[in-house]
Amino acid sequence: MNTSLLSNEPLTRLVIFLAVLLVMATWELLAERRPQQLRRSKRWPANLLVVLLDTAVVRLAFPLAAVGAAIYAQEQGWGLFNLLAVPGWLALILAVLVLDAAVYFQHRLFHAVPVLWRLHRMHHADQEFDVTTALRFHPIEILLSMIIKIAVVVALGASPLAVIIFEIVLNATAMFNHGNVRMPLWLDRCLRLLVVTPDMHRVHHSIIRQETDSNFGFNLPWWDRLFGTYRDQPEKGHLGMTIGLEYFRTEKDQRLGAMLMQPFRNR
Repeated sequence: MNTSLLSNEPLTRLVIFLAVLLVMATWELLAERRPQQLRRSKRWPANLLVVLLDTAVVRLAFPLAAVGAAIYAQEQGWGLFNLLAVPGWLALILAVLVLDAAVYFQHRLFHAVPVLWRLHRMHHADQEFDVTTALRFHPIEILLSMIIKIAVVVALGASPLAVIIFEIVLNATAMFNHGNVRMPLWLDRCLRLLVVTPDMHRVHHSIIRQETDSNFGFNLPWWDRLFGTYRDQPEKGHLGMTIGLEYFRTEKDQRLGAMLMQPFRNR
């Protein structure tokens, strides 16, 4: 990857992030799927602040993050695609698919292992479900996720371009499928064959544990169907279901300090 593209990467990511965030927030205002009981003013400040904190932590710990790992692996000739004679376009597609599958299995792991669930449950403790929920992850979870991603990138020998495309698409689709937006049912049915939709992912944020442990995909919906974790609809319907966890349900729990302390608190 040339230096100009690498140097423009942060700006490109920021512009796309802000554009998708603005589009989804506007869509939520114009076509709300569920009426919100907890006002945005009680949730959005902490949810938006945590993404700034996460970004700062990752940049401090991994200045070039997964893209830097891809560049280094390419220079050293490490990883599967750097050892095999695979056409560039095919290696890019396969890298994006494998990285997405890795996110799916990582997500399942963070639900299955108690100590990892303590970190991940901050994401699920949001009592509403909207575009800012997609940004609400504990900094320690973000660091662990980055370590896993870097390991997969190096093992694959994924190109820097593949990593950038994957991360931009994943970030955009995560904000899309966390949107509190209404769309025709026929459109949802069609879209969820190709991408995780808001109605599909909302099931994952149900207070019912069997529903929480389903629909783990953030981008591609195929892994849930393939590995038996797909659930079509919530038991009580999208308007009747309860979002969040049985615990951490006070307004104080939605403040940034309380959110960051959740992994170290008991129920």
